[in-house]
Amino acid sequence: MDGEVPVNLKKVLVLAAVALVLFLLITRPEESAGAVQTVLGWLRQGAESIITFIRSLFGTATPIG
Repeated sequence: MDGEVPVNLKKVLVLAAVALVLFLLITRPEESAGAVQTVLGWLRQGAESIITFIRSLFGTATPIG
């Protein structure tokens, strides 16, 4: 019985998160798009920073962009 509680809680949390995302997409599409663009920008900057670091490590540092 103890093993079932975390599974059910996990399912509830996943469903709640999906419902929240859908609610925000439907009720505030422009703000949602802006948030997604912001997150993608952060991911891009992070990836570029990691690439620059790796290139610097191996002596082939060239600016990206």
